[in-house]
Amino acid sequence: MVTRKKEAKTEPEKFQLRPEDLKRILALSLSRGGELADIYLEYQTSLSIIMEEDIIKESSESVTLGLGLRVIHHDRTGYAYTNDLAEEKIRSIALTAAAIASSKTGKQPSIKFRHFRPENDVARARLVATSRPLTEKIQLVERAYRSALNHHPAIKKVQVAYGESLQRIQVINSEGLFVEDRRPMVKLVVMALAEKNGRRESGFCGGGGRVGLEYFNRGLSPETIGQEAASEACLLLEATDPPAGEMPVVLAPGHSGVLIHEAVGHLLEADFIRKKTSVLWNKLGKRVGSEQLNIYDDPTIPGFRGSYNFDDEGSRPQKTLLVEKGVVRGFLQDGLSARLMKKEKTGHGRRQDFTCWPLPRMANTFIDRGEYDPEEIIRSVKKGFYVSRLSGRQVEDSGQFTFSVTLGYLIEDGRLGRPVRQATLIGTNLDILKKVEMVGSDLDFGWQTGTCSKEGQDVPVTDGCPTLKISGMTVGGLK
Repeated sequence: MVTRKKEAKTEPEKFQLRPEDLKRILALSLSRGGELADIYLEYQTSLSIIMEEDIIKESSESVTLGLGLRVIHHDRTGYAYTNDLAEEKIRSIALTAAAIASSKTGKQPSIKFRHFRPENDVARARLVATSRPLTEKIQLVERAYRSALNHHPAIKKVQVAYGESLQRIQVINSEGLFVEDRRPMVKLVVMALAEKNGRRESGFCGGGGRVGLEYFNRGLSPETIGQEAASEACLLLEATDPPAGEMPVVLAPGHSGVLIHEAVGHLLEADFIRKKTSVLWNKLGKRVGSEQLNIYDDPTIPGFRGSYNFDDEGSRPQKTLLVEKGVVRGFLQDGLSARLMKKEKTGHGRRQDFTCWPLPRMANTFIDRGEYDPEEIIRSVKKGFYVSRLSGRQVEDSGQFTFSVTLGYLIEDGRLGRPVRQATLIGTNLDILKKVEMVGSDLDFGWQTGTCSKEGQDVPVTDGCPTLKISGMTVGGLK
């Protein structure tokens, strides 16, 4: 079935709002005494394609247009939004957002806009997906589908999902900031189901990022994505049940970065720090982990899914050092947290879309490379567990976490042994940081398919790490 969803037909040319209109909106937003007002304008086109059972099962298009308006007063935020850019509607949401302020006399700011443009565009899209014909994208989907389905007779079912978007934004505030950005995105993922002797297993692979369709010819091809997904499913058919107990654990490069994202990265987002809900709220300048640990978040990596030229408050992002040799050195700051904490913004204010206000969020989070050869790390373990790919996870405020291991291997006498399925890793974030024993030289990043959720908002992210040896973790099986 093919469906087409049209939410708006308006072209994004200046969003049909003149500079004088924007100034009036900002002035009205501060009419009850707010300290800062900003406008977020978004125009986005999107396409998705799903193929299964040998046919294109679904295709949908959407166009989204909207305006979000925020007023900040001390530590409070007023926010309202609309997808109707008529003057009366915008005036209404400006007064709604302004209602958090309580001064008897509001500000009448004198605003002179200063326009900023990207210095080095992080988008690496020569063939922007939204400008290419639908037939070209369907061919990519079909290539991935056939590659997975024909990989092995055990493959019984394949699903391929393709998604693309082109987001155009403007951020304008009462201090005169005026930023425009253009953000392409593409993703192709394959899920393959294998069956043998009544047992079923699934495999997954995907790729994309802030790239164009040329990525699938020069980078990760649809055939490779399909084969990797099918190969994992077939391998899991031969996998054994996991070991149980405390043992040394080696994390594979790239995909294991999700553990650092979930177990550590969120703890270093500034809103959790200033609200003292993070166990790291009072750890700035203090050692929390191994001297081998250096953790960064960098939204400026070209082509990466979590990258952007400006954050959703209009700030330029910067590579941010979070942990240096095991010592906490910084936090991920948005504008509000930075002001309240008297720190510099790091350009990590992100929002899902115009209906949401910005929060401190990760972008591309990773443990930096170390000095050990990956083979040396594996050889150092006589009996342990190698984590190839992680999937589901649960992380509690206390720092306790549980991760599901999609695919792992036993380590026996310094070598990878039998594949293992349905294992779990259990531990606490501060404990795991201290138990990092060896950091490899092979920094890699996971597939460019990740999305992070926080307070109901989803944003694209990437995470990564080199091969890591953890001296001891609890390994168990899934119930």
